[in-house]
Amino acid sequence: MSKNTLSTNASSTTAVSFSTFGEDITLNDLPRCTSPTGDLEANDKAGQYESTRPRHRLHSAKTRSLSRTQLFLARFRGEGRRVPGWSESAKNTLTQSWLNVFLVFIPLSWAGHWAGWNHSTTFAFAFLGVIPLTKLLDYGGEQMSLYLGESLGDLISITLGNAIEGILAIFLLTSCQLKLLQSTTIGVLLLHLLLVPGMTFLVGGARVREQRLEPRPTQLNRLLLMFGILSLLLPLSFFAALPRTLPNISAGAPPAPALFKRLASQAAEINNHTTNQDTGYQEALMRAVKTLAIQDTTRNTVLKLSRGLAVLLLIAYIGSRIYLYLPSHGDDASSITLDEAEADERENEDPEINPWFGLILLAFVVGLTIVTAEWLSGSIEPVQQLDYITSEWFGIVLLPMLSYAADACIIVLYFVRSVLFLHPEPPSELAKVRSIDMSVQFALFWTPLVVLIGWWSNYNITLLFDLWEITVLVGAVFLVNYVTADVKTDWAEGMVMVLFYIIIALVTWFYDGQPEIYEMLQCAPIAETLALVAGKLQQADSS
Repeated sequence: MSKNTLSTNASSTTAVSFSTFGEDITLNDLPRCTSPTGDLEANDKAGQYESTRPRHRLHSAKTRSLSRTQLFLARFRGEGRRVPGWSESAKNTLTQSWLNVFLVFIPLSWAGHWAGWNHSTTFAFAFLGVIPLTKLLDYGGEQMSLYLGESLGDLISITLGNAIEGILAIFLLTSCQLKLLQSTTIGVLLLHLLLVPGMTFLVGGARVREQRLEPRPTQLNRLLLMFGILSLLLPLSFFAALPRTLPNISAGAPPAPALFKRLASQAAEINNHTTNQDTGYQEALMRAVKTLAIQDTTRNTVLKLSRGLAVLLLIAYIGSRIYLYLPSHGDDASSITLDEAEADERENEDPEINPWFGLILLAFVVGLTIVTAEWLSGSIEPVQQLDYITSEWFGIVLLPMLSYAADACIIVLYFVRSVLFLHPEPPSELAKVRSIDMSVQFALFWTPLVVLIGWWSNYNITLLFDLWEITVLVGAVFLVNYVTADVKTDWAEGMVMVLFYIIIALVTWFYDGQPEIYEMLQCAPIAETLALVAGKLQQADSS
């Protein structure tokens, strides 16, 4: 399997596939070696299973002599599998999830945009219309992974899982809503680090004692995630180290650095030539702000720093993908193991759509997503101005829910049926969560990519994030690493992760953002913005 598979057995222990980029290797797929829990019986079963597990028809003696390219083409054509026709593929796509009923909101959102309906109505219709598109992208990626192989299929599924937020981020960039873009980026990472795995552990462990994370190359994922989060700390640390304390120009002030003395001297000179002492102080204050951290020169420096970091983050992500998917070990045992892993259970599964239908489906859904996301982003700013919603909460909590609303509906329905003792089977949609994988890709690929797109299109987007946003993100990373350190989870740990996400959402409701970061993320020059503020202050004084 390629997703977070939740399965219950007689011993009340379930295996969970969680956060992997590489090949799917379950406990039984491993050779006879020490298991993650030191269970010798598990090792015996692993060895027994290794010799008896079924082989896929594609791995015959004839196909083993083919090159990788020939094997890839044979797999893509569906050789050795039953390939559905076009009508059957269309039927399976339309009936794959009950969430397809929300497709009706897509034309409604388009009509609302062109007819000039209320922005809140257009936003709601577009938001609901994106829900089935998310599931269709996920479904298409899963089906295409049967034709493309596990490695490439995983990468495509993860990328499609982040496509909604990535497309929305680009539209927010082009509409110059840079602060909202940064808040949404943090919200996406928090969603995939806390709420998504937390709900999976909570619901999956509702009727079992514990869940075991299948042994996978998660160590590299954790390293990359920590690398990405710590990299986001550097611009904030650089900005925080700059002097921004305003000079004390009152009489009897203690000795100040030369910069502050010069500003105080300028303020005194201004006060000597004006009859309004408050106006003189305000002008001195504006000069101080321009001279210190919040200025165009500082922003240009942060822009250069952010663009350099963006390139390095992309190199780290691309290098890790090469390491996982294109191992440079020749024909040694490790590369043989990767080839053998492709004969796993997933290889024996027949697809529900044919490959060409899948490609057309993905292209069509991506096109619908781009247009609907554009209508959504166009109605964001008026909705964001509502008095009862702060900009931070709108970006950190509400917008990231675009990609998770579909899974949330399915999980809530399953949880309610479990509480009512209806003994439902865990839905297959629960397995379609690669939370850490998606977090790593969004932190190391999509976020720096948006910065580089802003560079090429002359938008001042940086990696200088709000102090509160970085603080909660670092806390989320440490909590996730602590929960998954013992390769076991239970519903209590999932509950803690969900509660921590709710705590963040609660505090964010009352948080308005860091003013300095807001000023640094304006598209207009900072000097022009500060001059406008000074003019408003003078108008207030004169009135």
